[in-house]
Amino acid sequence: MSRIGKLPINIPSGVTVTSKDNVVTVKGPKGELTQTIDPSIIVTIEDAEVKFAIDENSEVPQKQKQAYHGLYRALVNNMVVGVSQGYKKELELVGVGYRVTNQGNLMEFTLGYTHPIFIQLPAEIKVETKMERNKNPYICLESADKQLLGQVCAKIRSFRKPEPYKGKGVLFLGEQIRRKSGKSAGAK
Repeated sequence: MSRIGKLPINIPSGVTVTSKDNVVTVKGPKGELTQTIDPSIIVTIEDAEVKFAIDENSEVPQKQKQAYHGLYRALVNNMVVGVSQGYKKELELVGVGYRVTNQGNLMEFTLGYTHPIFIQLPAEIKVETKMERNKNPYICLESADKQLLGQVCAKIRSFRKPEPYKGKGVLFLGEQIRRKSGKSAGAK
């Protein structure tokens, strides 16, 4: 039995969780999310708690059932936290001439290439950008869906990954890059 999977999920006030035909739906003040659950996992909702159990009669191998047990509990917990509190990721652009602007969910990046990069964000994500004098450009992304938010952050980061020699690129706020010294001067 999974250590994570056997922990119950407490449902906060203002959040409703329903389970029907192996689909769990979570509704809250920040939105609504759904997740399909493997038939080898049994979901029960009672007394403001969601519990997960393994169906011993299913034909899925035992090791796979144990893996699903913890996985689906973690995914549903992320959904409950997302619709009640939401998730927030903060990025900064480190580099001379790096800029970012947004018009609604359309973002424009200037990252040292010969052309600007445009990305249309999904409607579920709220974006805020700041450009202040003597500070790095700042991006704040908020969403109820943790998976979607992480995927969008990874996509934005892939436009200019942080490099170890000068420390330039798209970084999470407060992230430390391990620096390399580069060529050693005058080695004879």
